[in-house]
Amino acid sequence: MNYLWKHKSNISSTNKTSFIHTDIHSHLLPGIDDGAKTYEESILLIQRFVALGYKKIITTPHIMSDFYRNTPEIIHSKLQKLRNKIKEQNLDIEIDAAAEYYMDDWFINQVNIKKPFLTFGDRFLLIETSFMSKPNQFFDAIFKLQTQGYKPILAHPERYTYLQSDFSLAEKIHQKKIFLQINLNSLDGYYGKAAQKTAEKLIDKKMIHFVGSDCHGKRHLDSLHKVQKKKYYLKLKNLSLINNEL
Repeated sequence: MNYLWKHKSNISSTNKTSFIHTDIHSHLLPGIDDGAKTYEESILLIQRFVALGYKKIITTPHIMSDFYRNTPEIIHSKLQKLRNKIKEQNLDIEIDAAAEYYMDDWFINQVNIKKPFLTFGDRFLLIETSFMSKPNQFFDAIFKLQTQGYKPILAHPERYTYLQSDFSLAEKIHQKKIFLQINLNSLDGYYGKAAQKTAEKLIDKKMIHFVGSDCHGKRHLDSLHKVQKKKYYLKLKNLSLINNEL
C-alpha cells in the first residue's frame, strides 16, 4: 500500500470547468438505493457531469443490510443497461460501478468470512459508518480488510459527528493507512458548518486522497457547480488526489 500512500498526483488544472475528471462516489444506478430513480434521471445527471468536465464516473450504490440489499449481480445488470443508454445518447464519458458499504454487523461478518467485495481501481473499497458513532469493530475490520488486500476508503469523514468533535480520531484513522474521501459539496456548507470546517481542516492537514460528488440527484450537481469557485476547492490542486489516476 505504501506506493499509493506516497503517490504523486498528475492532475491537470487546464480543464475549462474542472481539474477533477473522475468521480468515485455517486448514486446513479436507478431504482436500487436513494439516488436516481429512473434511467432518464440517470442520463440527465450524467449529462451534467459531462458539462462539468468529468470524463469518468465510478458510481457506488449503497449496500446496507437493513435497507439496500444490493448484490454484484443487481449492480452489474443496472450498470450494463445504463452504459447502453449512455452510448445511445453519444455521451463522452466512461462509467463503472463498485459500491458504498455500510459498516454494520452484516458487513463485519462478510469481512470475517472473507467474502469478496465490489472494488474499483487497485482494490479500493468504499465504506461508510454511522454518522453518530464509530463502530466498535472499526479498526479490527479495517485491519482484516487490509490483510486481505483491500485498500479501504472512508467516505465523507467530515460528515461524521464523532470526527467533527474529535479530530485526533480522524488523524488516527489516517495514520492507519485508511484513505479519506470528502464530499466536494461540504466545501460550500451543504452539509452544515461543522462538516465544512472539518473538510477544510482535512485539506489543510493534507489528509485527503479522494474527493467525490456523492451525487444522489440534481440538487447535488447544482451545489457542485458553485463549489468549483471556492478557495478550498482550489486548494485540492495541492493534494495527491488519486481520482484522475483511475
